Amino acid sequence: MNYLYILWGFLILSGLGAVLGVLLVLAEKLFHVEEDPRIAEVEKLLPNGNCGACGFPGCHGMAEALVNGSVKKCSTCKVGKKDKNFDPIIVYLATHPDKDGTKHVPTL
Repeated sequence: MNYLYILWGFLILSGLGAVLGVLLVLAEKLFHVEEDPRIAEVEKLLPNGNCGACGFPGCHGMAEALVNGSVKKCSTCKVGKKDKNFDPIIVYLATHPDKDGTKHVPTL
């Protein structure tokens, strides 16, 4: 058995791994998408049941729809409570408008 073959295989695979790793880092920097920080805050205020009863795949989808204004009623979330979940969401979205200043404040 020739140890030179093992060394060449190791060097080629290591080099390939390093090149692909650098390409992944560059792709992450190039294609980075900034998400609205209000989505994460509204998601924390939801009950986090991820049940899908609202028609969205989970609480993150519901939070995104509330922030974007595509859902007008907080009560679309079936497991949420008015005092614990919906009122804080309405207050938060009323006090934190979009970057352009428009407010998408849902109702109950």
